[in-house]
Amino acid sequence: MSTTISESAVSEVAVRSVLASGQRPQAPAPGQAVRTFAWRAVLKIKHVPMQLFDVTAFPIMFTLLFTYLFGGALAGSPREYLQFLMPGIIVMNVVMITMYTGMALNTDISKGIFDRFRSLPIWRPAVLVGMLVTDTARYTVAIAVMLTLGTVLGFRPGGGPFGVLAAVALLLVFCFCLSWAWTVLGIKAQTPESVMQMSMTVLFPLTFASNVFVDPATMPGWVQAIVKVNPITHLADSSRALMHGEPVGSSVLWVLAWGAFLLVVFAPMTMRAYNRER
Repeated sequence: MSTTISESAVSEVAVRSVLASGQRPQAPAPGQAVRTFAWRAVLKIKHVPMQLFDVTAFPIMFTLLFTYLFGGALAGSPREYLQFLMPGIIVMNVVMITMYTGMALNTDISKGIFDRFRSLPIWRPAVLVGMLVTDTARYTVAIAVMLTLGTVLGFRPGGGPFGVLAAVALLLVFCFCLSWAWTVLGIKAQTPESVMQMSMTVLFPLTFASNVFVDPATMPGWVQAIVKVNPITHLADSSRALMHGEPVGSSVLWVLAWGAFLLVVFAPMTMRAYNRER
């Protein structure tokens, strides 16, 4: 009996000796948590460089194809068409890239790591916001690649560097807000392929039924009505006006309004889905 008690006492002492006896560490601040998860996303790109394929190869391919396939027919020469096309093709490519946010999130969830993240004493949105911050950096890479290629091909923005930077900033803000819609799909969908199919079903009509490639004045009246209310049209209008130093009118306000709408609607939906078991 005494031996059993002694062994029990020794076991208790051994257990207490390995437990932390000091003050519990303070939970990280929201900004610190966001930076940590943003860096995690960067490390994923480092170990899987193919994640940069969609922000390098695809933008180059689309820019070259549309410039040289349609430039002569629509504007008389590829160089002339490029002045109209470049802001719009940048918008189209970056908006299309946003769907990979939901696909990457769905892949992470399927591996079970997000169950661990939910148990951590951190600001809950930090996991998703950190990922979106890194995705915004990926969008910036795609824009830089396309602007460099456009400059080589003969694109000359009349608005100068400040106009280009303003257009880029507006595009990044809109795409950050739009990405929240795909995070909802990433949490709810069963596979990354399902996320891609559903997002493409939305993005293809939005990007092609717009003024990215041609002036809507050449379209039938009922198509013009659709194009005029399309948020991608407002985004392309704003980008062209800012890059070429022209009056922006109300297009920038429409873009900001659409971005605010997407953020207000889909960010809370994402967090509710994230906080529940899938």
